[in-house]
Amino acid sequence: MDMDLKPRSAEKIFEGEGGEYYSWSSKEFPLLSESKVGGGHLVLRPRGFALPHYADCAKIGYVLQGNGGVVGMVFPNEKKEVVVKLRKGDIIPVPLGGLSWWFNDGHSELIILFLGKTNDAHIPGEFTYFLQTGGRGILAGFSNDFISRAYDLTKDEAHTLANSQDGVMIITLPKEKTLPTPQKTDQDSEKLVYNIDAACPDHKVKNIGSWTTVTETKFPFIGKVGLSTNHIELKADSMSSPIYTTDSTTQMIYVVKGDGKIQIVGINGERVLDTEVKVGHLVLVPRFFVVALLAGGEGIECLSVVTSSEPVFEDIASNESTMAALSPAVLQASLNVTADFTKLFTSKIHKSSYILR
Repeated sequence: MDMDLKPRSAEKIFEGEGGEYYSWSSKEFPLLSESKVGGGHLVLRPRGFALPHYADCAKIGYVLQGNGGVVGMVFPNEKKEVVVKLRKGDIIPVPLGGLSWWFNDGHSELIILFLGKTNDAHIPGEFTYFLQTGGRGILAGFSNDFISRAYDLTKDEAHTLANSQDGVMIITLPKEKTLPTPQKTDQDSEKLVYNIDAACPDHKVKNIGSWTTVTETKFPFIGKVGLSTNHIELKADSMSSPIYTTDSTTQMIYVVKGDGKIQIVGINGERVLDTEVKVGHLVLVPRFFVVALLAGGEGIECLSVVTSSEPVFEDIASNESTMAALSPAVLQASLNVTADFTKLFTSKIHKSSYILR
């Protein structure tokens, strides 16, 4: 089976006065469309404002950089705008069809990574956005007559409504313009946002690395998008145990910081990927394939998104692995090794963990 799993960086597809948007193309990365997943990232300069829009996908946003982010959302069948603050390390699910706007109220760039499903997308493997306002917005697309009738306005008022904003997608708000600001005590923030960087790791080995998983059990709102996330940090020359999903889910791995090496083994024991990865690379792990990461000299930090809100992971090298569960007799027979080697191997694996040196 031929699969092009080569890591890719996102390409810039839009630049406006307030920022930029980057995306992974399904033409350049065909496995995205085959696996029905996609990704992109939004860069907002100070005062940058991404106009209200919805999309044909369910996704998770992860704040790569910046502590001055503000997002407003209106969920399907809920006629209330919810506004929450964003800071580095936050993950925020964006349900299918949910209306949202994004604003950078800080003094440095705000960068948000989006990874999600494209099962319902117009272009499998890519997100399509529908802007409500602006030069390419839905309001500007309707005729003046339709707008005036829909909102009970005069023709002149309808023209003002639909055409006054000629900016596209991302604009810069003047200083005199203000947007709603979330209250520090707003409980919606706790319900809608989860800081995975600050969370207590599920697996941690001192001076070697950590692994943090966020599923629907830990963060119920993530169930609205049917996804889950993992945050992996490996110190220099450390390694993650080779893992795979047993529930037919796909994993997307994005390199947040550092560099390293990745290997993926698939059908018939074929090593389908063996390459270097660096900041900005996205790697797609097909369902049931086994993946392992080895950190470079500066270490590596990754965020992965899995296409299930409660994925089932197995690994083959830790004390909780399938290999550790097998009896010595089965190991000796299946590996074709001596009893002494089996005893050595068993003692080693029972001392191991998800994070390896």
